[in-house]
Amino acid sequence: MIVEARTTISGAKSAIWATITDIANAASIIRGIERIEIVGTPDQGLVGLKWRETRMLFGKPVAVEKWITQAVENEFYETRAESDGFVFVTTMRLSQADDGVTLTSSHDSRPQGFVATLQAIPMKLLFKGVIRKAILEDLRDIKATVEHGAA
Repeated sequence: MIVEARTTISGAKSAIWATITDIANAASIIRGIERIEIVGTPDQGLVGLKWRETRMLFGKPVAVEKWITQAVENEFYETRAESDGFVFVTTMRLSQADDGVTLTSSHDSRPQGFVATLQAIPMKLLFKGVIRKAILEDLRDIKATVEHGAA
């Protein structure tokens, strides 16, 4: 199941890139993130950066380990997480627009195996809107940080 949302930000690509790749401080940028713990850093660049991200989901804190699998500076990065029989791939992509820079966040939930495939059926029906709303809230917080210096 792929869920995508986007927003246009008034600012330089480099400023937006700096904000979305400041993983260590993401909890102070994005209100939906409770805590970030860096668990691995690459020798250079972003690929291989690994962290534990805690968010409140349905009233309970849920932590998942994420890591960056691909990145092209000022263009995109992709993360991967694995939990409960699913692989979650998230892509943050920047593209120039007439009125600023469009930041697109795409979240792909990929079931692994029969049980997870069955679990994915209600996810498509019940949770797609919830996930999209959460992505939009994250994007709004990023936009506020870039445009106004605070989320």
